[in-house]
Amino acid sequence: MNDSTTNAAPLLSIRDLTIALPRGGDRPHAVQNISFDIRAGEILCIVGESGSGKSMSANAIMGLLPDYLRPQGGEILFDGRDLLKLDEDTLRGMRGREMAMIFQEPLSALNPLLTVGDQIDEVMRVHNVGNAESREKRVLELLEFVGLPDPATLRHSWPFRLSGGQRQRVMIAMALALEPRLLIADEPTTALDVTTQAQILALIARIQKQKGMGVMFVTHDFGVVAEIADRVAVMEKGILVEEGPADQVLNHPRHPYTRRLIAAVPSQHASGEERRGAGPRPVLQVNKLNKIYASGGGMFQKKRVVHAVNDVSFSVGRGQTVGIVGESGSGKSTIGKCLLKLLDIDGGQMLFEGQDIAPLSETQFRPQRSKIQMIFQDPFASLNPRQTVGRILCDGPLANGVSRKHAEERARELLKLVELNPSAFDRYPVEFSGGQRQRIGIARALAMEPQLIVADESVSALDVSVQAQVLKLLKDVQERLQLALIFITHDLRVAAQICDHLLVMHRGRVVEQGPPAQIFDNPQDPYTRQLIAAMPGRDWDPAAAITAEAVAQA
Repeated sequence: MNDSTTNAAPLLSIRDLTIALPRGGDRPHAVQNISFDIRAGEILCIVGESGSGKSMSANAIMGLLPDYLRPQGGEILFDGRDLLKLDEDTLRGMRGREMAMIFQEPLSALNPLLTVGDQIDEVMRVHNVGNAESREKRVLELLEFVGLPDPATLRHSWPFRLSGGQRQRVMIAMALALEPRLLIADEPTTALDVTTQAQILALIARIQKQKGMGVMFVTHDFGVVAEIADRVAVMEKGILVEEGPADQVLNHPRHPYTRRLIAAVPSQHASGEERRGAGPRPVLQVNKLNKIYASGGGMFQKKRVVHAVNDVSFSVGRGQTVGIVGESGSGKSTIGKCLLKLLDIDGGQMLFEGQDIAPLSETQFRPQRSKIQMIFQDPFASLNPRQTVGRILCDGPLANGVSRKHAEERARELLKLVELNPSAFDRYPVEFSGGQRQRIGIARALAMEPQLIVADESVSALDVSVQAQVLKLLKDVQERLQLALIFITHDLRVAAQICDHLLVMHRGRVVEQGPPAQIFDNPQDPYTRQLIAAMPGRDWDPAAAITAEAVAQA
């Protein structure tokens, strides 16, 4: 951002905005007296934990607040007009044309009953822009502009047939269809792997420069902030606690909350702690594991074969954490499902405590199942909403012959172990935050007293401070119980922090493995180097920023 942009009149100006929450919540206001500006040609990143008011502010700008939430005071000035005083018809005419929004989950935001081309066309059609021929030409231009392959064919695709990164590109194409002056991006890269995330960030930055738009980027990922932000605004519980140029906020944070957030960001540098090996007799030894998916095939269709896991070998010992990293589709989660025998394998051995569990039938494997447990990516989807936490924790032990009294005593002990209030026993999953639900997921995995836990993207959806708490909890519990842990993730910073040994996967194969320090400091495979280069904010060191600020205040 240059000086002329800094001195220009704001494109959007929020002044003393206050939005009240319904009575009975944990605080009276969703946002309270917040003020900030966005200028044409700059990217303002709004950061904070879940519930800080980031997305609420974005929805207020777009006029998308639910009926039970209405601004109590303040102004949202867009080109001098107060958006809060405009009627719905006027706002509808501005959405898409003057200001547009990219949502966090494109699969939910896209219409499953329309092809992606028709959805981009619809944006122009509802605003009475052009005729069918000109709109079709514009659709193909936009698909090409956002970097999607073969636009003429892809415009006829349904959303479910596209990858997460491709769907997000379609959302960006829709947002750009009428060339708005303000683009709001609400966590658009949260669920994407590191290389796809880097591509989307580069695309948004390129579009912003070429079109001269003002961009409001909502995120909880400080790596993303370091990568693209011109200015940063930090929110805590609905209050704007700090705002300034990106360099100042990231490297010289003033507010204690900002310093706390940055201190919780995992460093990309491997921990200096001594790393554990698998030991003389590993808990799990995987030899040349293979899993093949086949689809199609017939008289007029060629059979499609995908080698999802290709000759993968590794071991994990008691008290050791083995990380598996790679892009979406690299085979990480497939390995996890194979280890729990949720998928049949097509070759190889899985030696658990010396016994090959691969050929065992479900009946033969059942006695071992309690010893291998999984922590899932989405704790809300994997917890039964109709059952109390107590029942969720007790069901597994009860099914394995444990008495109800002992199961309930163990459940209450586990709630204490994962640092949840004893009252959680009688409450339902919907009453907990994302981080608390993940703690319940960890407690459920521990209820069976396993020797091996597979954690599949178990912190990817959590904000940075909750993520740090869950990672610390996992490490503490592992050390106390000497569990073997397989940690599947696409977040390289997290992998560097928690893992003793890393496997880097690409298209079903392990292209490199070793201690995190070796992988990050001296990567041997070109794909590993590509992954590390794609990390957002890789040149920013959060630990150095906090240390420098502490020295300055001493």
